[in-house]
Amino acid sequence: MIDPLYMMMILPGVALALLATFLTKSTFAKYSKVAASSGVSGAQAARHLLDSQGLVDVPVEITQGFLSDHYDPRSRTLRLSPQVYQSQSLSAIGVACHEAGHALQHAKNYAPLALRSSLVPVAQIGSNLALPIFFVGLLFGLPFLVKAGLLVFGLTVLFTLVTLPVEWNASSRAKSLMVQSGIVTPAEQPAAAAVLNAAFLTYIASAVTAILTFLYYLMRAGLLGRRSD
Repeated sequence: MIDPLYMMMILPGVALALLATFLTKSTFAKYSKVAASSGVSGAQAARHLLDSQGLVDVPVEITQGFLSDHYDPRSRTLRLSPQVYQSQSLSAIGVACHEAGHALQHAKNYAPLALRSSLVPVAQIGSNLALPIFFVGLLFGLPFLVKAGLLVFGLTVLFTLVTLPVEWNASSRAKSLMVQSGIVTPAEQPAAAAVLNAAFLTYIASAVTAILTFLYYLMRAGLLGRRSD
């Protein structure tokens, strides 16, 4: 049976996540119908932006999945979904330049990106194991497991918080450089950037949900506002 307290705590985060998903998809769809006057595709935009900043050795590849676009710092490779790689739309250009922004962060040793990369393994473990570890500790009265669950999930929360400046900075770089590099005109830039602004809300939603979940754990452990059952 689902704890009513849990549902009450995470409801704002869930609502924000749904709103962010809707805005991201609707904004991407809206500007995917508007082609850039330069006539370049998402892949060409990313390539041009990278080359203009001296990152000629960073390959731009196509990958499968809707909006699965990402920069892989391990292989120093930028991967774009088919909807972005092939399209000449302002939506595709905005997303492609955003991912190129992550490559620029990596090249310039942007500290938050390095920190986020180091937290990826812990965040993956935390999202899967923190809950069972925590509740096994509560069920059997094992404080060390409760604390372990809190610690692991706390690092997951830290990951979502560090992600915010990383994503915002990548978008800021993209918004500026896409105009400086001649990929879009100043008049087209707000439309190309709109999908990035909507997507940033998804990261805010993830952080809010993680924080609220962590607060719930603290309450269930009797460390915040109430004692565990």
